[in-house]
Amino acid sequence: MSDEQKGEASPQPENPAPPKDPGSSQWEITKRLYQLAWPIIGLNVLQVLALAVDTAMVGRTPGADMALTGMGYASQLIFLLMVAMIGLTVGTVAFISRAHGAGHDERVNHILHQSTQLTLMLGLFIAVFGNVIASPLITLLGASDASLGPALDYLRPLLLGTAFNYLNILYAATLRGVGNTRLAFFVSLFMNVLNVVFNYGFILGNYGLPAMGIQGAAIGTVLAQLCAAVLMYNLLHRDAIKGVHPNFGWKPIDWDMARDLARIGWPAATDMVVLNAAFLSIIGMLGAFDERAVAAHGVGLRVQALAFVPGMSISQATGALVGAALGAGHIEEARRVVRASVIFAMVVMCSLALVIVGAAGPLVELFDIPPGTPIYDYSVMWMQLLGYGMPLVGYYISFVGMLQGSGQTRRSLRINLWTTFAFQIPASYILGFTLGMGVWGVWAGFPLSFLIKAVWGTYEYKAEHWAKVGARA
Repeated sequence: MSDEQKGEASPQPENPAPPKDPGSSQWEITKRLYQLAWPIIGLNVLQVLALAVDTAMVGRTPGADMALTGMGYASQLIFLLMVAMIGLTVGTVAFISRAHGAGHDERVNHILHQSTQLTLMLGLFIAVFGNVIASPLITLLGASDASLGPALDYLRPLLLGTAFNYLNILYAATLRGVGNTRLAFFVSLFMNVLNVVFNYGFILGNYGLPAMGIQGAAIGTVLAQLCAAVLMYNLLHRDAIKGVHPNFGWKPIDWDMARDLARIGWPAATDMVVLNAAFLSIIGMLGAFDERAVAAHGVGLRVQALAFVPGMSISQATGALVGAALGAGHIEEARRVVRASVIFAMVVMCSLALVIVGAAGPLVELFDIPPGTPIYDYSVMWMQLLGYGMPLVGYYISFVGMLQGSGQTRRSLRINLWTTFAFQIPASYILGFTLGMGVWGVWAGFPLSFLIKAVWGTYEYKAEHWAKVGARA
């Protein structure tokens, strides 16, 4: 236990008797969820658009084909190395939202301080370790000699600036935990504007700067992340959000807190590994039929990256509100948050599904893929399957937020592990190969797996293993 925790004037029991429910109506909670979710949606969309803008600018440079290929490999490696940070973020939100709901501002700042120190340590480790393994790992991913150089040019500056990127992720998660997502959205908007300005100069050689191509894209991005992290720290340090005060002063690591963060975070991090394993299995099976289906899969994933953003954002907002309600001892309010989340996510994802299914053809043409080609036909097929599955995604993803916000990340991981390895991958193989459905059958296993996840998520909600009150997850 840390000195800060020992010094609390009136220690709270782990699971105090729940106080009387505050009586918020379902409509009031839905409104609160919407107000928390829309800036998260905007923030996540900005992250996707930032990479799209960088890609468009790099595409205008000499040797763009190899540069874009290298950029793809480097981006995949950056995501793989971010798994630990994802876990730390989930743990931080779970603990901060509960402490905030319980009104323990000192504990909120203690968690933030410890998470900040762990984030900086992790960022330094990734910067060093990532650069050491960068070349062999990118080669292992399949990069040729021609694409390896551009990949390293883009990757190495990003790795050196890892701490700035991770701090921005941590601060956004902290604000989500205390129920304020607008500040993180506006800081992210500021960062994206800077990213465009810096990259316009460093990639293409404007403002009197040298044209550095793909390396300039990384340098501009790191500078934008640095400016955003400095801005956010100063805003919070000047009481922009009451009760949240970041501090870079070094303190001894609270190992109890670190273990608690790891306990909540590692299943969430492993969830991302399982998700990637599922997609890699699909790619392997598609390649056995037709490599053009693999290309179509990549097109569909770009659309999915944007289409799944609203659902993921609602899930993140759900986690924050569930954690706060449980921290305050209001189990019934936590239930209302989950119910509101399911309805909200279903409405949003069903609306997006109608757009994707109905406009799959025109959406594919935006990628300069002409109609009548095999890649076009495959892409339309994949996107329509994604669209049909999106209502199930919206339904299930609310329960993911519930489990993560309550600290029950192992249950979320258990669902993902079993449905992926015991159902999705076997179903894709059986439908595609055994039953002869080909590419369609391989893809169909993915949306079908969400039917199992939806049923399991409903069970977890009703069983209420997650409904444990108290300031600590």
